Amino acid sequence: MAVEHLEIERKFDVEETFALPDLTGIPGVAEVRGPVEHSLEAAYYDTADLRLARARVTLRRRTGGADAGWHVKLPASAGARRELHSPLGRAQKTPPKAVLEPVLGIVRRAPATQVAALRTRRVVTELVDAEGRVLAEVADDQVTGTALPAGPGEAAVVTAWREVEIELVDGDEELLAAVAAAVVDAGARPAAAPSKLSRVLADRLAAVDGPVLPPAEPAAPAGEEKKGKKGKKGKKRKGAERGATSSAPAGEVLRAALQLQVRSLQDADLMVRTGQPDGVHQVRVACRRLRSTLAAYRPVLDRAQTDPLREELAVVGTALSPTRDAEVALGHLRELVAAEPGELVLGPVAARLQQAALADQRTGEVDARKALTSDAYLQLRDDLDALVAEPPLTEAAARPADEVLREIVAHTGKRLRHAVAAAQDSYHDEALHEVRKAAKRVRYTAESAVPVLGEPVRRLVGALKGVQEVLGDRQDTFVTRPLCTQLGLQAFAAGENAWTWGRLHALEQARCEQAEREFWQRWPALEAATR
Repeated sequence: MAVEHLEIERKFDVEETFALPDLTGIPGVAEVRGPVEHSLEAAYYDTADLRLARARVTLRRRTGGADAGWHVKLPASAGARRELHSPLGRAQKTPPKAVLEPVLGIVRRAPATQVAALRTRRVVTELVDAEGRVLAEVADDQVTGTALPAGPGEAAVVTAWREVEIELVDGDEELLAAVAAAVVDAGARPAAAPSKLSRVLADRLAAVDGPVLPPAEPAAPAGEEKKGKKGKKGKKRKGAERGATSSAPAGEVLRAALQLQVRSLQDADLMVRTGQPDGVHQVRVACRRLRSTLAAYRPVLDRAQTDPLREELAVVGTALSPTRDAEVALGHLRELVAAEPGELVLGPVAARLQQAALADQRTGEVDARKALTSDAYLQLRDDLDALVAEPPLTEAAARPADEVLREIVAHTGKRLRHAVAAAQDSYHDEALHEVRKAAKRVRYTAESAVPVLGEPVRRLVGALKGVQEVLGDRQDTFVTRPLCTQLGLQAFAAGENAWTWGRLHALEQARCEQAEREFWQRWPALEAATR
């Protein structure tokens, strides 16, 4: 079983004449231990098209040093990289199945073979505090990296360099910054490559079709702008109101949106396989966004090729729905019980909810991994990559993006207004759920249009997000209320007082009714914004 390690480090390129400075003056450092020399050898594995490297994931088998074994390094987040360690075992030519499982959504059915080899002479110095705790390790590495031939007739490429790594152990970011400043003052410079492997495979990565992408970023909340979007004195940059890419072809803008959304699905897939909170939810969101984009952009896409993908995305979302719905419902009910006065919680209500949550978590993890390991899902991921590489564009894709996107946003807005009109004339609970789904499509479409159409569409996204949350609260009660009934009956059968379960059901009924009232209060303003 893999052991997880959080790696917080900084890398620096240094010349052969570089000398590590005296670090005893760093605040908090009482002793500098070492140096201790290690000989490390590592074999790196990837697919022929370097899927792992392009996803900023490394998979290696290392011998030598204190952490010999199989290592999977995941993309950096907030300055840290998660690293999964597994024992060496006997496998050498190909990674074991258990090692590949966390990155199966990236590798899929392509074979992972050795693409590079690194030999490192590492000299480690430890920075220790007054209590004997190791705060950080400073590794001075002499590296020889070999990029193996990509195909018949090609030659291996050897690269040699020297670098310094500073990795936190029990220290903090302030210490890391201080040590980094000291080595920079001594002549080091920030590393030109994010990893040893990316340096060794630089030529192959440049030749592979498909860029190395950063993790996908969620859309900024309405009303907020990312840093750097304003010029002097806080004024918006010229063109920000209508978007800087308004004259680009619609097909080009669509391809960029699809690329980010497929990357979001890949990142969410990785979250599920590595047991990260909210992973299932993020997979469902990514699938919904892709479905909405493929539906909304039908004027510039050949739907005969994209509609089957929408259906497969729906299958994935449906397979994960019970897991996510139960997770949200149980989490909400536990919060609701915790907020209730003690005299209104009769019997082991909180304990029963906790048991249900634990059982659901175990079942959900199994179901989610099963859904994301199926042949159909892996084929879908391959098909989505092919879609991004070569979208089936229509003649309309050559039109200016601003014209096409205005039409698309207007069309999805019209669908939303029709759904609301139908809900006004209906007594069925499902009607407002259809409104919620229509609102999601408008929101996801509008989010992809923000870079082109600018601030007016950004404001629309904000309004839609609020309405979507209101209708989401309402829809959640269609899971929580039956759950209250089910758990209440189980409590009654076990001889417990079931009164609190009835109260919880009533509170959820009231939440549903309040959400409906709030939606109808918000609708006139939103209706105007969609026109």
